[in-house]
Amino acid sequence: MRFGYSDVCLRHDPGPRHPESPARLDAIRDRLARAHGVSYVESDPAAASVVEAVHDPAYVSRFREFCADGGGDWDPDTTAVEASWDAALQSAGLACWAAEEAMAGDIGRETPFSIGRPPGHHAVADDAMGFCFFNNVAVAAQHAIDEAGAERVAILDWDVHHGNGTQDVLYDRGDVFFASIHEDGLYPGTGAVDETGEGAGEGTTMNVPMPDSAADAAYLAVFDDLLEPALRDFDPDLLLVSAGFDAHRHDPISRVRLTTEAYALMTDRARSIAETVGAGLGFVLEGGYSLDVLADSVALVHETFDGREPIEPDDGYDDGVDALLDDVAAAHDIER
Repeated sequence: MRFGYSDVCLRHDPGPRHPESPARLDAIRDRLARAHGVSYVESDPAAASVVEAVHDPAYVSRFREFCADGGGDWDPDTTAVEASWDAALQSAGLACWAAEEAMAGDIGRETPFSIGRPPGHHAVADDAMGFCFFNNVAVAAQHAIDEAGAERVAILDWDVHHGNGTQDVLYDRGDVFFASIHEDGLYPGTGAVDETGEGAGEGTTMNVPMPDSAADAAYLAVFDDLLEPALRDFDPDLLLVSAGFDAHRHDPISRVRLTTEAYALMTDRARSIAETVGAGLGFVLEGGYSLDVLADSVALVHETFDGREPIEPDDGYDDGVDALLDDVAAAHDIER
């Protein structure tokens, strides 16, 4: 894979006790140094006007001024420093780079993965929250539509937290399909099955709130039973993965039970869906707060594109997950 990366993203430092630290990128790069076929690209930062295509310009100005004044605690979870403005623009620019490269047809070992930070999927149109300032994947989706020739974009968010910001920005859009697989009841408490979009976007939001006992087989059933038919019907030109790695069983801030192998399996499923519908495929980093788990999981995504065959799980999933999948299928008129 080709990884979008910039040292500028390390300058956003919310403090030594904050889980969303520069050490996350250092850990990923240290692990990828032992992998075959890794290359890095540093894109230009996003222009403020590109960010403002999905964010309220007044909010963007307020955030810029907040950083220029030295930053501080935007809310109890979300902290900025002076350099956070530049890091946030760089992170959004890296996501746009991934979208551009995916739309240009880069596949296989050239598949793009943006490892920028701060992450983005909690940032709503007019506010920061949950460690996020600009919604990188939503900015990238809009950029692909505005500049890279995409007519329809799909976003798959497998971070353990619901991508409330992405949903907020895109909820009434018919040209972007947003699907989130997340732990039920976890921060920020949104993402119910019946949140399916409104207006022109009715039916283009899919939420799968997993029980905290969910493991690999349950997530794969979402891909096979729900995402594949939904995305075949939507027929996107581009599939972007909001790739958080905090649904791992060893992540400190969640309870879902995924193994590291699950990320290889989900990557393989996403690749297969993209090939089936003829969409470009790109990845954008979101969460993941156990450094070893994060680094190993990103490396396994890379190794999947480098020829490693994922190992299917032996276990199944319980009746509660089956009932959830039925509910989501019914909400989206999908036959199971």
